[in-house]
Amino acid sequence: MPKQLLIIIPCYNEQASLPALLANVGSLQIPGYELTPLVVNDCSTDNTYAVAKQHGAKVLDLPINLGIGGAVQSGLLYAGQYHFDFAVQMDGDGQHPPKELIKLLAHNEATGANLVIGSRFIEKEGFQSSFTRRLGIGYFYWLTRILTGVHVFDSTSGFRLFDKKAIELATGYYPDEYPEPESLVHFSKAGLRISETPVIMAGRMGGQSSIRNFASLYYCIKVTLAMLFSAIRKTQ
Repeated sequence: MPKQLLIIIPCYNEQASLPALLANVGSLQIPGYELTPLVVNDCSTDNTYAVAKQHGAKVLDLPINLGIGGAVQSGLLYAGQYHFDFAVQMDGDGQHPPKELIKLLAHNEATGANLVIGSRFIEKEGFQSSFTRRLGIGYFYWLTRILTGVHVFDSTSGFRLFDKKAIELATGYYPDEYPEPESLVHFSKAGLRISETPVIMAGRMGGQSSIRNFASLYYCIKVTLAMLFSAIRKTQ
C-alpha cells in the first residue's frame, strides 16, 4: 500500500506560477507514494483559487489572510485529519521544483528524521538569493545552533518534509509569522529529529514574497525575539 504524501502549497496571489507548478506536481510519480496537492489559498486578491481548481488541486480557501505560518498550519491540520503519512511544504511561486522533493523523501528514509529541510546552501547549486539575504540566513544559522545545537544552514527554507510526528506537533502550535526559523526551536525542544539535505531551487516565477526586507534590523530583532520566546515556551 503506497504511503500518502500531502503537498501543501501556501499561496497568496500566485495565479501566474500555479499552472506550471501544478502541472509539474501532477506529472511527478514516486514509487511507493501517492501524492495529493493541496493549495492553501491565503485570501488571495487574484484568481489563485480558480486557477488551482482548474488544475485539479484540492483547495483550502481561507476566509481571512493568516500569513505563511497560518496557511502552512492549516495544511498540516488537513494532513493530520486525513491521516497522511507525510506532508511537504512547497512554495507556490515556483522556487521549489517538485522533483526535488524526491531528495527529501530519500533523506527521511535514510535518516529517520522527523523534519527534513531542503537546503540551497549545502552544495550551493541553483538559485542562491541575494548577498544581504544570505547574511541574514547566516545569522539565523548561528542563532539556531546556539539555541538548539542543530546545524541548519538554510533555516528560512520553506521546502520541508514533515513526518506524522512532526505533523502532530505542528497542529498543536506553529508560528504564525516568519515561522521557519522559530519552528526549528519548537521542534527541537519537543525532541524531534531535524535534518537538512541539499536541493536545487529556482528563482520566483511570480507572486509576492512573504518575507521582505530580510536583512533589516527590524526583521532580525523580531525573529530573534520569537526564537528566544520559543526556547522558553512550554512545548504543547
